[in-house]
Amino acid sequence: MVICRENLDGVVGFDAAAEAVGEFFADHSYRGKRVLAVIPDNTRSGPIGKIFQMVFDCIGGEAAALDILVALGTHQPMSDEQICQRLDISIEERAAKYSSVKFFNHEWDKPETFATIGKIGADRIGEISDGLFSEEVDVALNKLIFDYDELFILGPVFPHEVVGFSGGNKYLFPGIAGADIINFFHWLGAVITNPMINGSKWTPTRKVVEEAASLVKVPRTLFGIVAKYDELKGVFIGDAVEAWEKASDLSEKVHIVFKDKSYDTILGIAPEMYDDIWTAGKVMYKLEPIVADGGTLIIYAPHIDEISYTHGKILDQIGYHTRDYFLKQWDKFKDFPRGVTAHSTHVKGIGTFKDGIEKPRVNVVLATGIGKERCDKVNLGYMDPAKINISDYEGREDEGVLVVPHAGEMLHRLKSGYIPQISKD
Repeated sequence: MVICRENLDGVVGFDAAAEAVGEFFADHSYRGKRVLAVIPDNTRSGPIGKIFQMVFDCIGGEAAALDILVALGTHQPMSDEQICQRLDISIEERAAKYSSVKFFNHEWDKPETFATIGKIGADRIGEISDGLFSEEVDVALNKLIFDYDELFILGPVFPHEVVGFSGGNKYLFPGIAGADIINFFHWLGAVITNPMINGSKWTPTRKVVEEAASLVKVPRTLFGIVAKYDELKGVFIGDAVEAWEKASDLSEKVHIVFKDKSYDTILGIAPEMYDDIWTAGKVMYKLEPIVADGGTLIIYAPHIDEISYTHGKILDQIGYHTRDYFLKQWDKFKDFPRGVTAHSTHVKGIGTFKDGIEKPRVNVVLATGIGKERCDKVNLGYMDPAKINISDYEGREDEGVLVVPHAGEMLHRLKSGYIPQISKD
């Protein structure tokens, strides 16, 4: 059974959310149990901290442990102060009320922190990927989870460029997973392409996530959140798959904006929570479907001065390119991490590569603290953010110009249902 509180037209008050959390724990005892709560880092919005506090108030005094693991994927580790901010608690509260809670970052760059829990066979991968791939995939996971009796997955659900909708078991894969499966299913998503994946529920990539999750024998409960920025629209508590399905259904109604037409120029304003293009690339992921053929998407983020704190050196080598640029020269790029190659194609968008000439459908431009020389190096356009006056772009939808504040979480689509796809010519 999944316990739900949702309100599409308004907000779910925190009293109602606390009631749902209390209802769950009234039927489930955690006395003496060790519980690990897996949460997102600070590149996701939503009242994660408020829900965690409700959980702590219910079982913090009876569980043998209630600790935190940040599902970084391959993002940068968070300091204790940043984790406190994520949990909406003060440093003083951390030292007093929450002093028993241990904070862990997922150490994705340390092989000794992983345990292989099984493999997904080549035949099964062929079935899941609709024949796109046929290879055995190693499933490795942060071995910290095996020190606990149960996992709580606590985080938001949004449309997502790689799996369709985020949340649920995605907090395990890639959140706390090993490189093999991360690189595999990110590249699978890139081959299918962002416009075809984003905002679709049971995608091939999602099926890979759930196949891998079926190998995890540690019990887990999802506290799934659907929020529009910090407004809580729904909370779903229960089985990780069932609760995620219900949360995804609500997310589809909350997080997808439909437009009558495409736009020649879109200024997507990246929020401060994105600190490099690795994360701010979501501006493109969520807006690509409504950029006109040959149009320009500007990622406006004066606060960003790095391509990727983790993968910048690799991106300097391979640059940002369309899917076919890589596929048609695979021998040249096959030894680079496929997760990084996938990010490259998602930011550049769909396009063609014929007779040695690459033609992206969209011109992606960075208006950030990253200089022109670096933008040229990685094959992205450049604009000086100091010369951009946002008001010059506002109020011009009739001219084909759109401004999108807090871009990166709300998926935009055309009302006609048209999805841009790669030409088969």
